[in-house]
This record gives sequence, C-alpha cells and structure tokens, in this order.
Amino acid sequence: MNGVVIIPTGIGCEIGGHAGDANPVVKLFASLCDNLITNPNAVNASDINEMPNNVLYVEGSILDRFLRGEIFLKKVYINKILLVVNSPVVAHTVNSVSAARVTIGIDIDILELATPLRLIAKMKNGKASGDVLGWDDLIEQVNKYEFDALAIQTLIEVDKEIAENYLRNGGINPWGGVEAKASKLLANGLDKPLAHSPLDSGLFDNFKEIVDPRLSAEMVSVSYLHCILKGLSKAPRINYKSGLSYEDIDFLVTPYGCVGEPHWACMKANIPIICVEENKTCLYDKIPREFIVVKNYLEAIGYISCMKAGININSVRRPLNDTVIIKNIIKDVE
Repeated sequence: MNGVVIIPTGIGCEIGGHAGDANPVVKLFASLCDNLITNPNAVNASDINEMPNNVLYVEGSILDRFLRGEIFLKKVYINKILLVVNSPVVAHTVNSVSAARVTIGIDIDILELATPLRLIAKMKNGKASGDVLGWDDLIEQVNKYEFDALAIQTLIEVDKEIAENYLRNGGINPWGGVEAKASKLLANGLDKPLAHSPLDSGLFDNFKEIVDPRLSAEMVSVSYLHCILKGLSKAPRINYKSGLSYEDIDFLVTPYGCVGEPHWACMKANIPIICVEENKTCLYDKIPREFIVVKNYLEAIGYISCMKAGININSVRRPLNDTVIIKNIIKDVE
C-alpha cells in the first residue's frame, strides 16, 4: 500500500502546522504503508525529524506534479546534497553539517550564495505569505554544480512582535508561507528535491518562556537545519520515465478546510481522499462530496486499515436494521 499525507504550511493546521508536530501522524500512517509520501512541513521540527525510512520527503509543488501524472518519483539510497547559505557561513551551520555527516552519513557540500536570498515573511488575508528575492540568481549559480538535492538555509525576515505573539498565543506560523513560496519557485526552476531551513536570527535569544508543545521544537533547536538534511538525504528524485507513479497511490489524507492542487489531482485520478475534521485550518474551502470526512486521524487510520484488509468499512460498524435491508432488496426487485 502507498499513500500520501499532506500538512500544508502557513494555513494554521491544528496538527502539523507548527514545528513538526505531525511527526507522530506520519509515523502512524507509515506503519500501514510500503511507501508514504509527505511534504517537508509535516516532519520538519527544526533540529528534529522522526520520519521512518519508508517515508518519501517531497516538496509540495513536486508532489502536485506527481499526483497530476507529470512525473515519477525515483527512490534512492543516498543523495548528494548541496547546502546553500548567505555569506558568511556561520559556525552553527558548519557544526550541523558535520553532525549530519557523522550521524546520518550524508554526502554534502556548502556553497555561499553570490547574491543573498531574502525571504520576507508577511501576513496577508489571514494567511502566511511573503516576498522572495534573489531566487533566480540562486538557480543560475547552483546550476554550475553537480548535486541531487538542494538544502537552503537563510534568514527569514519577520516582525518580532508577530513572531513572539505566535509563540505565546499560537495560530498561524508566520514564516511558513514564505518558505513554501520560495520552495515552489526553486523546485520549478531546478527540477530537484529541495527544502528550506531558517537561519537563527537571534530573535528568540531572550525568549525564555514555556510554549505550546507543538512549538517547542523551535525553542530547543540551535541551527534548525538537521530536519531538512535528514529528509533530503533520501528524498526521491524526479524522473520522467519510470519510478513510483500516481497510479500506485491508494489514498491521500488531508486536513479539513483546504482544497487545492493535490486534491483536484487525486479526484481526477480517483484516488480516495480522507479529510480529517479535527485538523482544522484557517481556510473554509467547500469540501467536495467525493471527500471521505472522518473525525480524527485515528478514524482515518481505521478507514485505511479496512482498505488494506479488503474490508468494507460498513462491515465493522453497527449493522443496519434488518427490516431496512429487506425493504431495500424488495424495492430493488420491484
């Protein structure tokens, strides 16, 4: 069985919309699958990433292309990673790369960008968004090098009051939207797996408060880099001839209230979409009737377990009244 679990960033997902707090959800679904595809936001928890070996770490716009049938995903044993940073390279970055070399066993080089990549976080219409500057120069520079996956670590410019309000009161991750925007621009330009990690700006140096557990990974991390290095080390590569196909996908699990490219692609391909009510977002998109709406991730797991076992979901629920069944049969005969 192969599935997809998505947790979009910047839309306030109750579960997974903070700092890798969907890691347990991903691990749970992965336990039922041969391959489980997820977007980086679901498992990126700064210096933590608990995704199992059968999870495929796929940037959102690449996942959209895959589900539309435009590309295949080729599983790999190891990727050559190029990490790009704005000048100068700081000690935290070098130490994080060294730590990943000796713990994950990654193959990685660090490259200073000739033109700084600027990510400016903003809130727009209640959603996280922002501006990305210098991305086209980045593409031109890195195309001179041989690599399989691109890791990016740069500062995200965000208003201090907005950031501290998020840490104290929760809500929408203010830097998630601009990260997603940058990733899409670069993934489309390079045609390679990639992910972005924010560089520590010192914004939280004096923030010593206890935060919501879903945000706590941010508070205990140093470089915020290890999560993407683990994800990219075996991220599937884009292939136009062979590999895992959208036709191999058995289900997609999504938060409630968001309907976009991956959902439309799955509906077109007749891939079942399971929508989890408990994982609400700041969006209020109308849920198509094709969606299978469940209360929580535990119910979604039950539904998929039935699929895997070849059991009709109604067979494990309270039986219908026998009289109703008989009437239906008689009505059909008539």
